[in-house]
Amino acid sequence: MRRDYQRGHGRQRGVAVVTALLLTTLAISIVASLFWQQQVQVRSMENQRLQLQTKWIQRGALDWASVILRQPFGNRISLEQIWATPLAETRLDQYIERERIQGENFTASLSGQVFDAMARYNLNNLASGGVRDPVETEVLAKLLTNLRLEARLARPIADFVAAGQPLTVDLANPAAGPQTPRRGTPMPVMRVDDLLAVQGVKPEAVEALRQFVIVLPAEGTKVNVNTAPAEVLAAVLPGCSLSQATTLVEQRKRIPWNDIGQFTSELQCQGDSQVQPKIDITSTFFLVQSRIRLDRAALDAESLVQKGSLASRGGVNVIWTRQN
Repeated sequence: MRRDYQRGHGRQRGVAVVTALLLTTLAISIVASLFWQQQVQVRSMENQRLQLQTKWIQRGALDWASVILRQPFGNRISLEQIWATPLAETRLDQYIERERIQGENFTASLSGQVFDAMARYNLNNLASGGVRDPVETEVLAKLLTNLRLEARLARPIADFVAAGQPLTVDLANPAAGPQTPRRGTPMPVMRVDDLLAVQGVKPEAVEALRQFVIVLPAEGTKVNVNTAPAEVLAAVLPGCSLSQATTLVEQRKRIPWNDIGQFTSELQCQGDSQVQPKIDITSTFFLVQSRIRLDRAALDAESLVQKGSLASRGGVNVIWTRQN
């Protein structure tokens, strides 16, 4: 009986030890989980703070661009002016107030550049009041050809832009109607990526067009001949070949044009004199691109801004900002 008692007592002690070990393991797991949750919350708060700081830096980049664009550039906008000078990657460590952790390698940098948005072809020029413009459709077809893309895509793209515009009835010709069937509420084209909705337009074509076309919040905008690339110039100038446009680009590097009349008088292209190209030597829309690096956070942003006239004291209005 004594042996049975000792055996039972040993069994109880074993169970007690196992129970104690299980409770200890459970307690350690709970504590570790609490520490892990706290660490995740702290890291989440740090990330939110970093993202907020990058957005403030991005606002600062917009302010920097606004100050530059407020400068008086005279009657022309050209690439040798200060606005076209890129901002090289600049360390901001000394300007960012932040509590440092011992041994932490904290880095902050900003880089950016201003681009002339009116150096690109405005897709909203393809239609007016919901009706496709055949002359502008031909301009887009030439641009597609210059970029080694299919010119046949110009018609469906123009119809797509027209279908996204509110339909305006022509009082002089009430019978005139839209050239594109309409269904439901018009969805305006907001960005170049919207062209992927056009049948036949592939992602490669959109990427090829991205640096040469843009969607501006206005119809009938003009292309700046002092900043436009050769591919765009050859498209908007009637009878102008790509090689002739390249010669114009090289010529303006030496002396930009101060007057659109001077430009047309020096133009050697043999085009239709009845067609008046939408060209100018100044610009009102600009793209501000900025890249911000702040510790683990990174922010690439692009903003479309509009420079006001002298009457509005050269103010700069932000149209939209897109962040990546």
